[in-house]
Amino acid sequence: MASTYLTRAASGSVTSQTTYTFSFWIKRNLTGVRDTVFMHESASGHTQKLDLHFDNNDNWLIGHYDGTNEYNVKTNMKFRDCNGWYHIVTRIDTTQSTESDRYRIYVNGNQVDLTESGSGYPAQNSTLNLGQHPLVYGRYQASSPSGYFSGGLSHCHYCDGQSYAPTEFGQYDANGVWTIKTSPSVTYGTNGHFMFKDNNSVNDQSGNSNNFTVAGGTLTNTEDSPSNVFATLNPLVPYSSNYDFYNGNTTVENDGNAADWTTRWGVSTLGMTAGKYYAEAKVAAIGTNQMYALGLVKDVGTFTPTSSVGTDGVGYYSNGGIYNLSSQTQTTATYTTNDIIGLAFDATNGTAQWYKNGSAVGTTETGLSTDGTWFFVTNQYTNGKVYVNYGNGYFGSTAVSSAGTNASGIGIFEYDVPTGYTALSTKGLNL
Repeated sequence: MASTYLTRAASGSVTSQTTYTFSFWIKRNLTGVRDTVFMHESASGHTQKLDLHFDNNDNWLIGHYDGTNEYNVKTNMKFRDCNGWYHIVTRIDTTQSTESDRYRIYVNGNQVDLTESGSGYPAQNSTLNLGQHPLVYGRYQASSPSGYFSGGLSHCHYCDGQSYAPTEFGQYDANGVWTIKTSPSVTYGTNGHFMFKDNNSVNDQSGNSNNFTVAGGTLTNTEDSPSNVFATLNPLVPYSSNYDFYNGNTTVENDGNAADWTTRWGVSTLGMTAGKYYAEAKVAAIGTNQMYALGLVKDVGTFTPTSSVGTDGVGYYSNGGIYNLSSQTQTTATYTTNDIIGLAFDATNGTAQWYKNGSAVGTTETGLSTDGTWFFVTNQYTNGKVYVNYGNGYFGSTAVSSAGTNASGIGIFEYDVPTGYTALSTKGLNL
């Protein structure tokens, strides 16, 4: 969430003032904005700081201020994927004689090229006491805080006094995919820590007991992880240009000025070509006109929205109408704020069945195309708002109240998942 951040008070005690490693698994929520992941600085003083963040151009940047000079080095690589997880290792060792070895950044196991700005790389043996000020996750720490991080974090390591290669924290599996080492054999030093191993606990799991505190906002857990990526809403799809996205892209709100149908669409990041999938959406606000909380759209790249659900789409409207390929095919139960809409989609056989608060509505839509790629989609007028649950187990920042059964064991939903259906996630796609 935009106001969530974590803090740990200054300790004053560190193993090293020249050498340290940060390893984070990160999933972005938005692009083109400043996203601060880690910060070391007091809110009122600007004497020494370390700042690790995505800048407005989607580069990963190290900002280091030693009290006199500002050193900035950033990746040439852009981070614009809001679906997958990145593993970013930031390796700082100012004892190195070669200037470019003092800052090294690795993404998914590979070292990336860097560009200097400000004073560039620090002088050899330049020091920074990472116990002098509070350690902060999730915002730029200043008298007027900003740059709140809006995405997801997992397996966050800070190793005080060590310069570690990414192979200490990750490895390639048999398929050549970079994966987590869940229990790396590393030394954390006096001020180091390990958080978010399996949940959203802010307790340090390194053995140091360097625990953090949720100082603002709400920290929510999620089934989404680097080892099983769940679908979320895609902020990069152009049909969503008037939408605001929250809660790791699982909440979408139409912010107004939506006179054109082409600006009212929130599309899932993952698509479906075969298999059976289930999703839910909870209505937070209907908006100024009818909406549908949950539907399907085919081939997003060539999709053309129309005055209902598009030339290749199906949807269940709040007025009870189910539309298939722009024509109303059924009239069923209406729904309103706080109702939960479910959708079971069989991509192999081309069928779709809707549910309202756990009970089936209408009859199963049949005859949907079995070629191309289908996506879950939501659609609202001005001030409409929906929480989607593609298996993460939350509606916004609130966990489902009583999880239903899930035959495949993947994902958490409010109601029972129909037999044979699963969540739209990387594991679900490979059943």
